[in-house]
Amino acid sequence: MKKTLAIVDYGMGNLNSVKKKLDRLKTTASITSNPKDIIKADKIILVGVGHFAKAMKNIKELNLLDTLNEAVIIKKKPVLGICLGMQLMAKDSEEGNTEGLGWLDANVRKMQVGDTLRFKIPHTGWNKITQSKKSRLMKGIPESSEFYFVHSYHLMSNETSNILNETEYCFKFTSAIEKNNIFGVQYHPEKSHDVGEVLLKNFISL
Repeated sequence: MKKTLAIVDYGMGNLNSVKKKLDRLKTTASITSNPKDIIKADKIILVGVGHFAKAMKNIKELNLLDTLNEAVIIKKKPVLGICLGMQLMAKDSEEGNTEGLGWLDANVRKMQVGDTLRFKIPHTGWNKITQSKKSRLMKGIPESSEFYFVHSYHLMSNETSNILNETEYCFKFTSAIEKNNIFGVQYHPEKSHDVGEVLLKNFISL
């Protein structure tokens, strides 16, 4: 039986690009803000582009906070956060000074670079990842693979055991995390060509 994926629609981010990629992989994925659909799905994807505080406000106004906590924390459904979707899993963010979902012992901070001529913010474009630990999410993805990034804030994990990938951009930052059923990537697998497709396939097959 095919696994179903719920792409959570909380009014932010390019959900359709992720949906198109999953459709190409012959996956049953739906974009939804319906709590029943999210609870019923086998796996959840939390996509996001935009402001942290606005995202959390939307999640609360759509009555999705309890739904997401039930699905991820109580029912232990695999969840993949992409870009802002990963940052929302942290305890809080400087972007709006707002509390996050609190699934990870982590904080989100503005990217600070010394050389502003060489390192532009937002960090935009292709960059390499290093793999901090073995993971089914990284199966078939070579060390130093390049993924596509667009972000001005980064997640700082207080538990090093949760760090899955790191990336250098003036400084080393966490570019992917894994904690039990919770996965997050700062980069955009849906924009990262073949290597991004492999990552999404790995998540589907978890």
